[in-house]
Amino acid sequence: MKAQKKIWMDGKLVPWDDAKVHVLTHGLHYGMAVFEGIRAFSTAKGTAIFRLDAHLERFLNSAKIYRMDLGYSLKEIAEACAELVRSNPAKECYIRPIAFTGYGEMGLNPLTSKVSVAIASWEWGSYLGDAEKGVRATISSWARIDSRAMPVQAKSAANYANSGLAKMQALTSGFDEAILLNSEGKVTEGSGENIFRVKDGVLSTPPATSGILRGITRDTVIQFAKDEDITFYRNDATREELYTSDEVFFTGTAAGIAKVREIDGRRIGYDGTPVTNLMAKLYDQATHGKIKKYEKWLTTVSA
Repeated sequence: MKAQKKIWMDGKLVPWDDAKVHVLTHGLHYGMAVFEGIRAFSTAKGTAIFRLDAHLERFLNSAKIYRMDLGYSLKEIAEACAELVRSNPAKECYIRPIAFTGYGEMGLNPLTSKVSVAIASWEWGSYLGDAEKGVRATISSWARIDSRAMPVQAKSAANYANSGLAKMQALTSGFDEAILLNSEGKVTEGSGENIFRVKDGVLSTPPATSGILRGITRDTVIQFAKDEDITFYRNDATREELYTSDEVFFTGTAAGIAKVREIDGRRIGYDGTPVTNLMAKLYDQATHGKIKKYEKWLTTVSA
């Protein structure tokens, strides 16, 4: 990771190397943290953050689920994100707002701990490598956490221990990414991405009831599908249906639109990946301000 100049912490910009927390920070010990992943892109009008309000609405909802009072409004956090991007040299960057229970009290009860809010940004390339080459994925032996045990609609640090186990298993087994099934054996998502499949021209993705996190890039692709008159469904799928898909791709802020070329040794996309390619093209153009009707998704922060 290439260090930037500033990080926003509890209402002010501080030097990158001074953005520190105590080793007894409550959230570090008990996983009480919620966060977001957002990207800013270069456009003809300057650096612009993609779907900032949608990301921050999810951030605030995650905090609400965990009973965290952030002390800042959506507008105030949005202004902080813009200020941070302007203060750092990277014109295209990944932005990470995070709220966590801070230093002062220990024990499982988080309600007595102060909530801190920080925002960092850095340059981050393609999360899953060469998008053109595609991803080699595997079905993980780790099941996706159940909403009866953890709130899957909160983007919380605690949930990502589940993802980390699946990711490590995939990497040490020679794959690029994991795909998690839920306790009923239905497809949910990757370790850090939503998943789509194409079969006979029909695009589909698992519903929220499967245990996924509703992704902002997922929602973007759903809108693209509507605008392009592509038949689309939210429905459950089995691993066999993934194996026999015409196309499979991941979506996420870090990953973008990432083609899956293989799942558990089964090749995907024998006859090309036209829908995946179209979604990737639209996403690239929309994030860089090249499609007028999607300019509403861009918040320009520096000229």
